Amino acid sequence: MDNHEEVIRADRLDLTFQTNDGPVHALRDVNLTIDKGDFVSFIGPSGCGKTTFLRCIAALETPTGGMLSVNGMTADEARRARAYGYVFQAAGLYPWRTIAGNIRLPLEIMGFSRDEQVRRVNDVLQLVDLEGFGGKYPWQLSGGMQQRASIARALSFDADILLMDEPFGALDEIVRDHLNEQLLALWARTGKTIGFVTHSIPEAVYLSTRIVVMSPRPGRITDVIESPLPRERPLDIRESPEFIEIAHRVREGLRAGHGDV
Repeated sequence: MDNHEEVIRADRLDLTFQTNDGPVHALRDVNLTIDKGDFVSFIGPSGCGKTTFLRCIAALETPTGGMLSVNGMTADEARRARAYGYVFQAAGLYPWRTIAGNIRLPLEIMGFSRDEQVRRVNDVLQLVDLEGFGGKYPWQLSGGMQQRASIARALSFDADILLMDEPFGALDEIVRDHLNEQLLALWARTGKTIGFVTHSIPEAVYLSTRIVVMSPRPGRITDVIESPLPRERPLDIRESPEFIEIAHRVREGLRAGHGDV
């Protein structure tokens, strides 16, 4: 982005969980800024704190040290201001509600008028290529379509920030590739700021403007890679020398992170 409008900022962020077995250092000294319109992926081994960091941004966890701001507010203020939508690993759709009913749920809670709910549901169904499926129930849709419905629900109230925690991790590779393409197209159309947790190096490199590589616990950032890839990215860009070079750097960063421990 040219204007570099800061949306998320972490300064020396720490998080220690107190457990029966003693303290667990989930995050240590995390420093990061995310600008408006960035697509930032977080990658690292299990237990490295990438999901914990996303949950801190969403005010689902409370840091024990350092500073965190979202849209110039505390994470908790940003949550109350509905600054972000959150997409979990599982679609988390209510089986007794239709797809439209699931997408409508946050709008009902927020008190949008009935007409506005209908308009927004139709808009986001179109955005995620699910027109005509609003009347279906989750069990009538494939796993990939359920995740698209989950993304539509997170987009329904038009928050500027979309936080995604391994949303495609449980899907097969062909479906995952297709949804990666669709997510990039959606990002291009909406200009959202996206924070995306993944275990997949190709997924992180294909999707992101910046890739944040994290080390095993205590979670620290070992590398932040600015992607030189163009915003328009056909799937076959993954065969390009530039793509392979970035993937290699991510792999090296993950290996170096393991070496520190």
